[in-house]
Amino acid sequence: MSKTVLISGASIAGPALALWLKRYGFTPTVVEIAPTFRPGGQAVDLRGAGKEVAERMGILPRVRELSVDERGIAGVDAQGRRTYAMPADMFGGEGIVAEIEIMRGDLTQVLAEATTDVEYLFDDRIAELTEVADGVRVTFASGLVRRFDFVVGADGVHSGVRRLAFGPEDRYVTPLGAYTAYFTVPDPGDLDHWFLMYNEPGGLCVGIRPERGGTAKAMLTFLSPPLEFDRRDLRAQQEILRRKFGRAVWKVPEILAAMPAADDFYFDTMCQVHVDRWWQGRTVLLGDAGYCASPLAGLGTSLSLVGAYVLAGELAATPDDHEAAFARYQQEMAAYVKQAQELPPGGAKGMAPESAFMISMRNLSMRMSTHWPMKNVMARFMSKADAITLKDYSPALTPVR
Repeated sequence: MSKTVLISGASIAGPALALWLKRYGFTPTVVEIAPTFRPGGQAVDLRGAGKEVAERMGILPRVRELSVDERGIAGVDAQGRRTYAMPADMFGGEGIVAEIEIMRGDLTQVLAEATTDVEYLFDDRIAELTEVADGVRVTFASGLVRRFDFVVGADGVHSGVRRLAFGPEDRYVTPLGAYTAYFTVPDPGDLDHWFLMYNEPGGLCVGIRPERGGTAKAMLTFLSPPLEFDRRDLRAQQEILRRKFGRAVWKVPEILAAMPAADDFYFDTMCQVHVDRWWQGRTVLLGDAGYCASPLAGLGTSLSLVGAYVLAGELAATPDDHEAAFARYQQEMAAYVKQAQELPPGGAKGMAPESAFMISMRNLSMRMSTHWPMKNVMARFMSKADAITLKDYSPALTPVR
């Protein structure tokens, strides 16, 4: 009987890991609290090592087919006039907007299509983990009880697996002083395939980026100390945004008006996750659950794909010594994660400056970044997408038993 692995989370990291484990002869099962694969979500990019992993997975042609025609990022003022512009082909296609941009929901669907031979348990979650002599006994919220050889928490920043196996969330999640929301809105018709961003004093940042099929993705970000809110109460979250952005101009009134109808509304703190050791016994963390870099870093998808590739490969190399496999997984990923978690200058305040003067200074620095010598500095910052040399795990393709 092959080694069994329970993966919590069916976004990107979880299905990607399931794909690799299946190829290596494991029997993966993915549990997801949502009733099906989650649609929507913001545009995510494939760059550097993440793109290479997608190619090794065999999904890159399908990803390109579903990619968004996004030609760059530009700042605008209240009248919609551009204050800076960075084309997507800058830095070899590895700039703020990458060569390959795809909506998160579309990438999830690609991974779903590639893992039709994997068992998915939707509308359920892990309620209890108990280490036993040769595995982990898992009790699900539905009442189901099963045993697995290993458990993987790929369930995001607010990981339930991390809470059960490692401890309370506040030990590992570091707020960055801002909150952000994403949701689908009608395409305003004048984006011209560009991701447009607008700032107002008070630490407000508004973005809207093109999609396919007549829609666009809106982003609302604001600086704030920690807020108390119910993550299940979407109406209350939207009211927070109305209070923060109610007087903002540019396209904000239309964005706020479209917000209640969005079926993919997302709102959360902007944060990073830091865990000293990514495993406890037979339970290990993957992606945002273990090392979220935050939207400011722009490498979340690549971290998930690369992490899944490395974790599966190391576990396949020594399936009977999971401690050694998990240690090698963290060792291989450590430098890549460290660089990915380096924030751009100013952090959240660089994205959402607090005053009109700081907005103008940020816009000036963005214009300068397209010219020498600042262009070289920016290029070095963007190169962190390649800060890992991927090992060849193909010898492990012999089925694991």
